[in-house]
Amino acid sequence: MQKSLKARDNELAATNRQLEILEGGLFAEGELPYFKDKINKIGHFPLRPKKLEILQINVGYMCNQVCEHCHVDAGPDRKEIMTRDTMKQCLEVIKNTGAHTLDLTGGAPEMNPDFRWFVEEAAKAGIKDFIVRSNLTIIRANKKYYDLPDFFKKHNVHVISSMPHYTRGKTDKQRGDGVFDKSIKALQELNARGYGMPGSDLRLDLVYNPSGAYLPGDQMAMEKDFKKALDQDFGIQFHNLFAITNLPIARFLDYLIASENYEDYMYALVEAYNPAAVANVMCTNTISISWDGWLYDCDFNQMLDLKVASKVKHIKDYNEDVLNDRNIIISQHCYGCTAGAGSSCQGTVA
Repeated sequence: MQKSLKARDNELAATNRQLEILEGGLFAEGELPYFKDKINKIGHFPLRPKKLEILQINVGYMCNQVCEHCHVDAGPDRKEIMTRDTMKQCLEVIKNTGAHTLDLTGGAPEMNPDFRWFVEEAAKAGIKDFIVRSNLTIIRANKKYYDLPDFFKKHNVHVISSMPHYTRGKTDKQRGDGVFDKSIKALQELNARGYGMPGSDLRLDLVYNPSGAYLPGDQMAMEKDFKKALDQDFGIQFHNLFAITNLPIARFLDYLIASENYEDYMYALVEAYNPAAVANVMCTNTISISWDGWLYDCDFNQMLDLKVASKVKHIKDYNEDVLNDRNIIISQHCYGCTAGAGSSCQGTVA
């Protein structure tokens, strides 16, 4: 099995090395404009937050998969995991936040030993949209996870699941042999509990990431293709497909450099820059919380260790008013969120 960048002692496991690459090269030489200069032209620099709507909590980097595009550099060898004490600090924030959505991510969030306890406690806090981002295969990875569909249903969890493609070949190429078949089985089990069915309140959405050095196609067109293929071939139903652009960080950055696609990909991102997407990028309505309680503007900034530009930097000191009065930290990876129709954890933004 492939190992994480950290386990391989790859130089890109160091976030400062990733930032050196993103800030240098084509941008330092003036061949491409810095992201800050692009958004300055439309009056969006510095980028500022709007009303907080989403608390996204990463409960750990441990995962049962090692996907080649993973911006978290997650895998079985990653031991960073959120403790129950940090979860309790998060729960205090959840009870008092103005945000309406709680978004649990990882790694595979279900692998955190306190995951179910946290979901049960957070469900009592009255969050309107309770998201768990599942890689699907975790449901079939071990018998202790087989009842996850029932657990999700009990707490009315909105399941957002990774599904690179509706064909076995493209899915397994990106995520590993056997991933497609396990994902199909997991989706069928979720459907059997009512998830993703027409008219069902049990939300099941899929996430598509391109498997190579290119941008995703039209989200609505892809959703139609996914729905037709998965229904015809496997009788699977789901609600929406979210198309997410791969950002040039962590293992996807490593892939771009190793395949000699980095410069071409950065040109593609800059050329696809859409100023209409800037106002709705996810960092403007989201706070990202790391496994050890640090605060970030988004999940991608978390993986680059770019903490919020605020006096309040940790969950233990959380103050929403203070956090709302900050400038959002940006770098060249942000082009990924403003390319084409834009990209966020909820799909396109423009």
